[in-house]
Amino acid sequence: MSGPGPLVFKIASEPEELEQVRRLNYRTFVEEIPQHAPNPDGVLADRFDDENTYVVALRDARVVGMICVRDRRPFSLDGKLPDLDAHLPPAQSVCEIRLLSVEHQHRNGIVFRGLVEQLADACAERGHDLAVISGTTRQTKLYRHLGFVPFGPLVGTPEAPYQPMYLTLDAFRRHAEPAVRRTERPVPDPACFLPGPTTIAPELRAALAQPPRSHRAAPFLAELRSVRRRLAELAGAADAQVLLGSGTLANDMVGGQLRRLGTPGVVLANGEFGERLADHAARWELPHHVVRAPWGAVFDRREVEAAADRCGRGGWLWAVHCETSTGVLNDLPMLREVCGARGLRLALDCVSSLGSVPLDLAGVDLASATSGKGLGSFAGLAVVFHDQPVAPAPERLPRYLDLGLYAAGDGVAFTHSSNLVRALAAAVARRDWPAWLDQVAADGAWLRGALRERGMRIVAPEHAAAPAVTTIIPPSGAMRLGEALERAGFLLSFRSDYLQRRGWLQVCLMGDYPRERLPELVDRLATARP
Repeated sequence: MSGPGPLVFKIASEPEELEQVRRLNYRTFVEEIPQHAPNPDGVLADRFDDENTYVVALRDARVVGMICVRDRRPFSLDGKLPDLDAHLPPAQSVCEIRLLSVEHQHRNGIVFRGLVEQLADACAERGHDLAVISGTTRQTKLYRHLGFVPFGPLVGTPEAPYQPMYLTLDAFRRHAEPAVRRTERPVPDPACFLPGPTTIAPELRAALAQPPRSHRAAPFLAELRSVRRRLAELAGAADAQVLLGSGTLANDMVGGQLRRLGTPGVVLANGEFGERLADHAARWELPHHVVRAPWGAVFDRREVEAAADRCGRGGWLWAVHCETSTGVLNDLPMLREVCGARGLRLALDCVSSLGSVPLDLAGVDLASATSGKGLGSFAGLAVVFHDQPVAPAPERLPRYLDLGLYAAGDGVAFTHSSNLVRALAAAVARRDWPAWLDQVAADGAWLRGALRERGMRIVAPEHAAAPAVTTIIPPSGAMRLGEALERAGFLLSFRSDYLQRRGWLQVCLMGDYPRERLPELVDRLATARP
């Protein structure tokens, strides 16, 4: 993904950073606030420049915000209020905070929050427990929310008046977090980075709102045939059936087809949804063996081959392609080779990979998917891909789970939803899928790299990372962090029980995800204090 890099908060130490501080100082206190006279260089060095400690916010090596602290007397306020100490409460060590400046395009609360938190840490490390400041009268309300106490008369000039104030470190700790939240800009629509429901495009909402049609009417049957064909083309499959239900229902239908084989098989599990396949197999009373790998790990080919060898020809292997719980993309070419060499049927859960990664289901006997997630449509339709014609099995399967009934009925076995099918058809037709999948891959790679640069831990190893699912291990408090991000207008996945048990949260690039807000999301993840 091309776009701005992450925000970095630090003590300015490089000559280039200090030069940029002086230029930002000029833009703020000469051009914006008429406190100093203009000069042709566009540079304003503070009179205490050599004694100041500057905290800066950097984006792509550019200083976009600054604030400074100085602890050597006399302060600038000493020159404006000769009796300064008479206004101050008792303190161990006093410092002066000055020159708060943030570029206009970054005045959204994030830079301000990072600056003041970094400054508070720096002051605490140096033993300061009281700070004084000359705050612009335009921001008096903000300073009060931070815990500053105004004192004395205004200082400065009529064109640039300032209010002297002091702040104890304890008061700052009590007031800073709620005050910063109040300064953040309102977010009109949440930025959705969930695995579902995803952000729905307007044309899909319009399609869903059309009058319903009979599921036996010729126009509906034609539309259903068209969407089945498009789905099969997108997945590289021979055929697809679409029915009312979820991905879980699609997997139940796959399990029913495996039961018809009457042969032993292997289930692979390296996350929550692999374990659910094992549960499907147990509920269908399938003879099977489960090969497990740690959550977040990839499968050892030799272990998979050894388990497959025990099945014999005519057996089967059932696995998750994109393990949504961990963000691991399992090795489909490897699974296809193992099964092909041994004459095994291969079944895949593609619920999170369809529409998120390039798919080629050639050599895959059965695969499950859904209308939501990567396809970006409304939840409510299950998809089952099959590479061979399927006949009904009335003696073996429940009616609703009999894939052959759908295949024999031109895709319609029972009551269907023309509205959901129409929306799904619009979702499949609206994208240039190769270009879209390239974008998701690039954005996912950028996101993982940016998070790692900021010290965040990611569950999936990079060589097996799914583009659209990034599962993060925050230092602590995943639930509180997720809730804080919700209040800031970002919807992430963290409430599922399997995520809560491990303290994980996820960023998912599915549906019409707001890619332009990814840099801001990275900043918030890296600087949030749950």
